[in-house]
Amino acid sequence: ITMLVWMLRKVMAERGIWTGAALARLLKEKAGYELSAPSISALLNGQPKQMKTDTLDALCTALNCTPGDLWVHIPSQLKGA
Repeated sequence: ITMLVWMLRKVMAERGIWTGAALARLLKEKAGYELSAPSISALLNGQPKQMKTDTLDALCTALNCTPGDLWVHIPSQLKGA
């Protein structure tokens, strides 16, 4: 089993963005993308099970990052390998 780890809060912190409201403003200003407060909250409070490519694109544009910054792949350790 492999694992993807959601790093949004770390990426935001590295850029001095500390709140969902600040992220929402940035998404609107830099990417012309609007997300509802509940959607922002869900992104901040847990690992998304799925994500629209438009949302990922907007996050990357607003935060000047790549999908690989937002999702970090950690290979699992296979027993006996």
